[in-house]
Amino acid sequence: MRQHALVAATLLAFCAAPLGAQARTALLIEHVTLIDGTGRPPMTGASVLVEGDRITRIARGALVAPAGATRVDGTGKFLIPGLIDVHIHLDGASQPANVGVRALHGFLYSGFTTVFDAGNIPDFIYGMRARERSGEIVAPRILATGGVVTAPGGHGSGFGGAQIDAWPAAIPILDAYLALKPDMVKFTFDEHGWGTRPLIPLLDVDVMAKAARYINDHGIRTTSHISHEYRARQAISAGLNTLAHPIIQGPVSESFVKLMASTRTPMASTLTIGEGYSRLVEHPEFLDQPLYQAVYTAEAIAKLKTTTRDEYAKRTWTTWMKVMTPVAQENLRLIHAAGGVIALGSDQSSGPASHRELELMVNGGISALDAIRIGTLNAAVFLGRERDYGSVEEGKVADLVLLSADPSADIRNAARIAMVFKGGVAINRGALDLPVNRK
Repeated sequence: MRQHALVAATLLAFCAAPLGAQARTALLIEHVTLIDGTGRPPMTGASVLVEGDRITRIARGALVAPAGATRVDGTGKFLIPGLIDVHIHLDGASQPANVGVRALHGFLYSGFTTVFDAGNIPDFIYGMRARERSGEIVAPRILATGGVVTAPGGHGSGFGGAQIDAWPAAIPILDAYLALKPDMVKFTFDEHGWGTRPLIPLLDVDVMAKAARYINDHGIRTTSHISHEYRARQAISAGLNTLAHPIIQGPVSESFVKLMASTRTPMASTLTIGEGYSRLVEHPEFLDQPLYQAVYTAEAIAKLKTTTRDEYAKRTWTTWMKVMTPVAQENLRLIHAAGGVIALGSDQSSGPASHRELELMVNGGISALDAIRIGTLNAAVFLGRERDYGSVEEGKVADLVLLSADPSADIRNAARIAMVFKGGVAINRGALDLPVNRK
């Protein structure tokens, strides 16, 4: 009891400053079990030293802390890298100004220190990105594509991105788009016609290849919205750096699994977006879990359990996605087992939903330890940021999550969060604009 009281006092003192006002001092996390995100076995009795915003020393056993350093006793706790979601669509573009900030606070509260918005109203998402980078708001690190690159009338063409259908006529259109400084560019390469979706225009493969090369020549990575193996193969052959979704229209072939392993083209998982329909209809009690209760308002939960649930129950899309989600889970498992790179992406705007993504991968046959890598280092690889983020290693940015239970034993323990650090600074979770802090 005395040990737990001391830990609680340390956490309280370290997070007591007003939101966003914590000073950066040297930090030493001691006596912790380290799960570093690389897939290596956990290291017990570890010490992790942070100076500035970087991890400077990691050792099994004691480390000498600089004078004035803050010490956190990690006895009985587990340290993982800050989680990363490589496919969100932040709420708030056409809603009250605080909606987007609250969604970002929900990600931070849930241990997500970096997010990639894969399609949004440019003025909104770039404005939120600027506010995060200037320190005006406390939020995960925001990367964004703004609008998408697609064919005229193609998927996502209403978001103010770049609509192209010929080369070199596309160059000035892309130049105007790139002037907004997207962190990564998302192409949509999907004619629909699957599930209950009508056919829509499809981006020309040759134009997409030339545009992707042009964007890469500007130092920016690309991703492609696809849904079946044939289009995924075309996107890879066209030079797209990553895939924004798994294959969901049917089982993948053995040769495609080998292609994903040999090219190591990162693929976002995005299982939750489809599974969420039938889950709400059949198991609305998931909304009673602590993390959902902390992040979702009572009004939002009540609406989900009634109006939204009734709407989902009537949709043929709900049934189709219920049938196809296990197919996508198995496709991801096969690619991962072969050595391909799967990265966590939820396709949503909620920290709890991103945790569900981890659960679905484990439920589909991926180990909990591997799922942690998928949600950390693999996600950083997807974004091209693995030099700085994604693992607890010397020299990397100190994005860290301290857990009160072992996530490698049960991936649901990744939601049992004691502390979150972004760039070596503790997030005051008790001051975030969330329902848990208004009770």
